[in-house]
Amino acid sequence: MEALKTYEQANPLKEASIQERLGEWTKELTHAVIRTCEDVGWKASAKRHRLELLPVHRDEYLGLDIMAFDEGDKRWRFPVAVMELENSKNNDYIAYSLWKVLSTRADLRIVFCYRRKPEECAKLVRFLTDDVIQAIGLKYLVELQGETVLVIGSRDESATFPYGFFKWWKLDNNLGKFISI
Repeated sequence: MEALKTYEQANPLKEASIQERLGEWTKELTHAVIRTCEDVGWKASAKRHRLELLPVHRDEYLGLDIMAFDEGDKRWRFPVAVMELENSKNNDYIAYSLWKVLSTRADLRIVFCYRRKPEECAKLVRFLTDDVIQAIGLKYLVELQGETVLVIGSRDESATFPYGFFKWWKLDNNLGKFISI
C-alpha cells in the first residue's frame, strides 16, 4: 500500500483499472510490487525487471510473474515470495495462477487479480476454494509452508484508491479456505 500512496504510482494504476485496461493494470501493478519488494530489501524479477542475482539472469523465473529473493551469499536459493498478477476475467486463468503459486516453495505466495464489482469478489473466492484448494486436499494444505494471499482489485472502490480498492484474503491451511483480512 505504501508504494501506491504516491501520485506517480497510484494514478496510472487507478486510471487503468477504471478504464479496464487490464494489460496496463498489470504493468502498473508490477511496478508497484517490484518497488515494494525493494523497500523490504528483496531482489525481484518480473517482465522488464531483469534480475542478475542467480547464476542464470532472467526477467521471469519458472513462468511466475514476480519472484523475490532475500539477500544471501548462495548462488542458488529458494524465493522468499512468488506472485502472479492475473488480468484475465476468466476464473480458470485465475485458478491456474493460484495453482502455480501453491506449487512453488516460498514463504509468501500472492495472487493479484481484478473484478469489476466488489460483489464479484466473494464469488471468485468461493470458486477458487472449491476448484483449487479443495482439489489439493487438506493433507497437503496442512503441510504447506508459508502464507498464501489472494488480492482482488475492484474498480467500484476506486474513489478511495488505494484504500478500499484491494480486498485481501489469506488462506487458512487448517480450514482449507480463504479468510478475509
